[in-house]
Amino acid sequence: MNEGPQPIEVLLVEDDPGDVLLTKEAFEHNKVNNNLHVVHDGEQAMAFLRREEGYPGTPRPDLILLDLNLPRKDGREVLEEIKADESLRRIPVVVLTTSEADEDILRSYHLHANAYVTKPVDFDQFISVVRKIDDFFVSVVKLPN
Repeated sequence: MNEGPQPIEVLLVEDDPGDVLLTKEAFEHNKVNNNLHVVHDGEQAMAFLRREEGYPGTPRPDLILLDLNLPRKDGREVLEEIKADESLRRIPVVVLTTSEADEDILRSYHLHANAYVTKPVDFDQFISVVRKIDDFFVSVVKLPN
């Protein structure tokens, strides 16, 4: 019996409750087969990814949406740790942040981010951007197993 494609596991690392809500809404409206997991700071992100501190048995994400400006551990540090870890580095990381600073863009790519997207302020544009990320990484890109 064919049950269809496995859901894509997406980890959203975002401390702004409004942006979390908008991202969830965009994923729900896109109706793509995915599971969205949310953590609110960089330390929680690394614990989730390493299945530590209250996150045992969590699924390995197929895609990470990472804000740069996070409490406790900055998103830049999280990106650097992910890409330095042999068991995590293949997971695509999309930096999704309000920063338009050239230094943030350059540093993110230097740290091997797979994409850098500035969050639009407009509600409809934000929903559209998240849907496009979802479409691209879920429907277009072939991710490693």
